[in-house]
Parts: sequence; structure tokens; C-alpha cells
Amino acid sequence: MNKEQFDEASKIEVRATADGSPTLYVPALDEHYHSTHGAAQESRHVFIEAGLVPLLAAGLGQPGQPLRLLEVGLGTGLNALLTLAVAQKAAAAVAYDGYETLPLPAVAVAALAPQWQDAPTLSQAFRQLHAAPWGEPLALTPSFSITKVLAEVQAAGLPAGRYNLIYFDAFAPEKQPELWTEDVFARLYAAAAPGAVLVSYCAQGQFRRNLRAAGWLTEKLPGPPGKREMTRARKPA
Repeated sequence: MNKEQFDEASKIEVRATADGSPTLYVPALDEHYHSTHGAAQESRHVFIEAGLVPLLAAGLGQPGQPLRLLEVGLGTGLNALLTLAVAQKAAAAVAYDGYETLPLPAVAVAALAPQWQDAPTLSQAFRQLHAAPWGEPLALTPSFSITKVLAEVQAAGLPAGRYNLIYFDAFAPEKQPELWTEDVFARLYAAAAPGAVLVSYCAQGQFRRNLRAAGWLTEKLPGPPGKREMTRARKPA
């Protein structure tokens, strides 16, 4: 994304979704950050229930051995905060790296803040997350740390074999085609630990073919409201 495209994409609108939770709309891309059928319910269905919860149930995230999580498309921080809520309830440890190329303008952060007003811990975490410097680890709780990375994941030097779980939450393939290539998924495969899981709202055929070409084993799962299917992939153990 060049500077002109970035400046245009920075013109972001806050919009309500069908479940009452807010999302953002980027007029320059004609794209929403989340499903208009329900931002929060999409995040819970795709990333939490299909990705995080099974790994925690399998015993990952023990004290001193955090579940290592990579998000491609940190966005509003919705996935990170819902992950924090589940990790706290499960007494699990998480080390979270969130990659983003389009930092939210302050006006969008302020408009999204009321979403968390009935959950004081998450409300505080939301403010801390968006105020935190890029590239520096932030402990939102003693067992949950997050590092915001302002970089394109396709050009980043990702650590080999680090991640147990990958949230692939980039804009749709037709909006950000450079993020949906076999090369990107090969980089993520190399960064994934044996047995790691990748989850995405997308179920496009070419997406799954690119995953498989990079070594991932893919499966289709029922999608959230408004979407027939989603994708879960695994790196062989």
C-alpha cells in the first residue's frame, strides 16, 4: 500500500453491525473490518471457538509456557480482547503478536471504546492496547502479553516455529491480494510450530489451494451468521 492509498484508507467510518457490536468501514477499499451480520459474533465463531478454545482444551497455554499467537490484521483489537477474556477465564497464558499496516485514527478508537464499557477489565485493556507503542511488548495482565507490529507480514522476518495459533484476519482477497498468496502462507507455515492451527473467515477455493501448496492441511467448517463456510488449517505435528 503506497502513501496515497494509505492516506485514503485512513478515512475510516464506524458502523453498527447486526448483533449491536461496531465495526469500521474503509470507503477507499469499500470494505468492512468485520461481518456486517455481527462483528463480535463473527470473531467469537471463527477465531475463538474454532481456533483458541480447542488449543486451550488440549492443554496449551500453561503458566510459563504461553500459547504463542500471531494475528495478521490486528485492526480494532477485537480478536485480541476476546482472546484475553477467554484466556483469563481459563487461567491460560498467551503471548500475542498482532501485525497491522493501518493504525486506527484516534477518532475511531474513541468511537469504538463504548463497546467495552460494561466490561471494565476489557475496557482498560482496549485503552492500553491502542495507546501502546508499536514494537514493544505490553502486559495487559500477568499472563497475557501483546506486541503490536507495524509491518507487512509478507515482508517481515517471522521467527521460525514459534506460533501455536494464527488468526488470519486480513481484508478479503480481492481487497488485499498480496496477503493471500502461496508465498505468504509458506512464510506462516515456517513460523508455525508443529501442530499449529490457522483460522480464517475466508473459504475461497484459491485461498485453500494456496494453503495446501504451502504445506497446510485444510478443512472447511460452518461459517458464522451470514457466511456458509470458514477455513481451519493445521501444520502436521
